[in-house]
Amino acid sequence: MLTTDQSRCILGMKVNATTYNDAMRKVLMWSTHRESRYVCVATVNNVMEAHDSTIFCHVMNCADLVTPDGMPLVWGLRLLGVEHATRVYGPNLMQVILEAATRERVPVGFYGSSSKVITRLVNVVERRFPGVVIGYSYSPPFRPLTVEEDQEVVNEINSSGTRILFVGLSSPKQDYWMAAHRASVQAVMVGVGAAFDFLAGTKPQAPVWMMRIGMEWFFRLLTEPRRLWKRYLKHNSRFIVLFAFQLLIAKKGNRR
Repeated sequence: MLTTDQSRCILGMKVNATTYNDAMRKVLMWSTHRESRYVCVATVNNVMEAHDSTIFCHVMNCADLVTPDGMPLVWGLRLLGVEHATRVYGPNLMQVILEAATRERVPVGFYGSSSKVITRLVNVVERRFPGVVIGYSYSPPFRPLTVEEDQEVVNEINSSGTRILFVGLSSPKQDYWMAAHRASVQAVMVGVGAAFDFLAGTKPQAPVWMMRIGMEWFFRLLTEPRRLWKRYLKHNSRFIVLFAFQLLIAKKGNRR
């Protein structure tokens, strides 16, 4: 059985070989103890951003849990010895956590995206999860908050009673935000990226067959080419080459 204790470093960034149920139980346990934690859902983009930036690598490696959101990271874990590693996809993880939080009456909140998406998201969540307790929802402006504004956000989150805060700012922005607010935000922060849009129905998701073969990035590129082409052009090919070198070095080390 996979647990969060099983992890590997992929190009220097920690990835936990977890499952939906294991991750959900961790988040729920931390939330009931009112602990300030943060969870990152990782793709090749996270790994390459961490490879290029020691600061971001520190942000990712200090996370309480890093799930393999993309299939390339699942394959990477398997190649590094975790044979039964599985994908823990952000939008699905969000729904698994919402179901458990509703059952246990743990208040949840949403931070990120646009006001239109947040409004639709709250409506969809209340419809899909009858009895869910939504303590907080906020769409921040598309600019850095002032110190005073940020403190006001922290105060509102904490006073709302929210114990699980879903953060949808896209990566790496959401990961930086969660790391910066550990200890000040008294909730478990879960960075879920585009999950807000997917669950709200404002963006299409890739077909399941494309997800299974690791081609979801291509679907997203087709749907958002102007925003995503630089990310995929810059990162995907480099990841393949650099991870191949990591495997080669590891294989040589094992022969000694």
